[in-house]
Order: sequence, then C-alpha cells, then structure tokens
Amino acid sequence: MMTNLFSSFDPTSSILSIPLNWLSTLLGILIIPLSYWLIPNRSLIIWKMMTTKLYQEFKTLLISNKNMGSSFFFISLFSMILFNNFLGLFPYIFTSSSHLTFTLSLALPLWISFMLYGWINNTQHMFAHLVPQGTPPILMPFMVCIETISNVIRPLTLAVRLAANMIAGHLLLTLLGNTGPMIMNSPILIQILILSQILLLMLELAVSIIQSYVFAVLTTLYSSEVN
Repeated sequence: MMTNLFSSFDPTSSILSIPLNWLSTLLGILIIPLSYWLIPNRSLIIWKMMTTKLYQEFKTLLISNKNMGSSFFFISLFSMILFNNFLGLFPYIFTSSSHLTFTLSLALPLWISFMLYGWINNTQHMFAHLVPQGTPPILMPFMVCIETISNVIRPLTLAVRLAANMIAGHLLLTLLGNTGPMIMNSPILIQILILSQILLLMLELAVSIIQSYVFAVLTTLYSSEVN
C-alpha cells in the first residue's frame, strides 16, 4: 500500500533489497536485434518510416554542413526518451523519464558541450547572439543579462518540462485508480471511471510522443545556434 501519492515515483524501491529500477532504462537494447532481420515486420517498417521522416526534419534544422551525421544522434535521443516514456505507462515498471536525475543527465551534458563548442570555435557568433538585431543601444546591457539568463536555464527547462509532463499524467492516473475501491457499489461510476482512465491513457500516449519530440527538436535547435 502506498504511504504517499509520490511513492510510485520512488527510485529507492527495490526487488529483494536490490535496487533494479533504473535498469528499465536499458530495456530498449532488447529490441535492437529485431532490426537486423532481412525482412522486417510491420512495426519495424513503421518505425523506420518514422525515423526517416525525423531524419529529414532534423536535417533541415541542422543547416550547417559541419553537422553532417548529427541528426542520427538526435534521432537516437528521441528514440531513447520515447521508449522510456512508453515503458512508464505499463504497470509495475519504473518511469525513469519522470525523474530529474534522468532528464538532467541528458540535458546538462548536451548543453555544456554545445556551449563549449560555440564559445571556443565561434566566439564572435556567440557574442552576437547576446544582443538581438535592432536592439537600441540603451537597452543592450539589459538584453545581454536577459539573453544570458535564458541561455543558462535552458538545460533546466528541458529537464523540468519532460519530467513534469510525465509526472502530471501519472499522478492523474494514480488518483483516478485510487478512487476505484470507493465507488465499487456504483456500476455507473465505475464505467465512467474506466472510460476516463482509458481516455487519459490515450492522452498520456500522445504526451509521451510529443515530449520526446520536443526534447529532441529543442536540443537540435540549440546545437544549430552555436554554428
């Protein structure tokens, strides 16, 4: 029995005193051998069509020729986040993407690498980004402060956006699920509860796809800004 509403997000829960929760992040490795079959199945064909479409979109975002091949990295990032978001919708599976430990571990190293690359190789270009074009001279010091703050908080906004969206849907599902035993004597309310749970689960499926896509696209945009 849960002692707290947030117990379902507790990363310290264990199996036989062994903390194995974070291993759910690596379960996606099990589906990789399926892509080596000569004749793929229908689900793999759909997945390849989706990744091809993503590759074309990321390629347009990465305008510079220096970023040849970077789109494959961002497609892999999208795939990993999407898989972990989907896993969290199954019962008794730990949702790693709902924790800042996971999301910050993705966002912070990427942002630091972009900043180091930009300030070392394109210093003048990075200074030009601090003052938007057409800014009056009197407002330039304030714009530098605002742009610097907005740039520094980028990894935090990336991490919090993904974690908060995953936590919100899971909390709603948990709250609705906990009301089930209280209305067992009312068949109509049970039917309404089940229907609302199904609709909310469909919404969570859409949120899982959208948030992984947003994370990958924003990371791609941040990397294109430093070139």
